[in-house]
Amino acid sequence: MFCRAYDWQKAPNSEKGCSASDRDGVRYQIKGRRLHRRNESRQLSAILDFDGFDTLVAVLLDAEYRVLRAALIPCVVVRHTNSYKFVLTDDVWDDKRVTDATRKLRAVELES
Repeated sequence: MFCRAYDWQKAPNSEKGCSASDRDGVRYQIKGRRLHRRNESRQLSAILDFDGFDTLVAVLLDAEYRVLRAALIPCVVVRHTNSYKFVLTDDVWDDKRVTDATRKLRAVELES
């Protein structure tokens, strides 16, 4: 969905730490988390290579895989947590360096 919404090129599966890139060479690591009543954790899967991407792209999905919230998070914000575990709490969207991508992703979702 992110690649369609932003016209990014999907990276090969073997590319370490990078899921997609744009025409300017910005590298994106895309992660998602499905929330449901049995597990409402917002912890994303481990970030193994901070040097492999420039921006963490994250989406929260509901139990039916619909977009709840999405964000483009600069690597510097992710590094600030000083952890390979990143939890996508609501305050992430309050950071001025973070771009809310929810509307753009929902628009692509509706096209599908």
